[in-house]
Amino acid sequence: MKARQGLIILAAILGLLLIIAAIWGFNQNSKRKALEAQNTELTGTVEDLEELRTDLIQEVDSLQQEFSMLAEQNENLQGTLAQAQETIAKQEVALRNVKAQSSSEINSLRAQIQELMALKGELQSNIMAVQAENDSLRAVTGMLEADLGVARDENQALANINKAIQEEVDRLTLANFKATAFQVDLEQKNEKVTTKARRVRTIRTSFDLTNVPSEYQGLRTLYLVISDDKGNPVPATNPIKAQTVVNNQKMDIIAVKAKDVDITENQRLSMVYDLEDKLAAGYYRVAIYTDIGMLGASSLRLR
Repeated sequence: MKARQGLIILAAILGLLLIIAAIWGFNQNSKRKALEAQNTELTGTVEDLEELRTDLIQEVDSLQQEFSMLAEQNENLQGTLAQAQETIAKQEVALRNVKAQSSSEINSLRAQIQELMALKGELQSNIMAVQAENDSLRAVTGMLEADLGVARDENQALANINKAIQEEVDRLTLANFKATAFQVDLEQKNEKVTTKARRVRTIRTSFDLTNVPSEYQGLRTLYLVISDDKGNPVPATNPIKAQTVVNNQKMDIIAVKAKDVDITENQRLSMVYDLEDKLAAGYYRVAIYTDIGMLGASSLRLR
């Protein structure tokens, strides 16, 4: 009984072991198949990886070559960059110098421009002033030309008077008894000389007598005669009428003043007459007479 039970138990154990073996075998077969499938998959993957590795190796070689080229280019570029930086630095220095010089030149040019503008303004003012002065000068020139015409006429009239006086002096004076350095001064109240008729207060006449012969020396009366350009004596409150004889010819004169003088061989004489009334503008003649003729005469013009 026990043996049978032992066999049954053994058979059961064997059956159980067979079942376990079958299950294990099945599992192993499944694992194997999975491993085979996985191996097949891995084999394909390895082939892909090897192909990828080959491609990567080629790419790495290409990249290494490219890197070498780039490294060489970079080295060249580094040198070029250094040269460029050096060139840029020099250009920056030059540019700063140029800017500084340009700034100085600009300031100088601005100053010169301001000076030129000021000079331009001054020149324009001067031009306007000169133009105004030219206009004034033209007007003055016109007046001067008119005055010059009048002056020519006056000078001609004065020349005619002087010519007439000289002719009269030649006719009425003695060859060895006549005045030299005959001078007539027209004076104001303060004894300053003037030619303005309204200011004349005194007529001062002076002259020299030189080498007078003895027969003409001695006490003689000198007569001061003042007449206008027509020969009319100037008005006087007490005119002095006298007579002179030249070459046995008598001539009546009207003097404004008489003066007794002791005539010597050489002397400087003068006669002064204070006007009673103002004289009108015009030409006048001043003459000095003695009883034996004229000593001298001169013309004058009052304005």
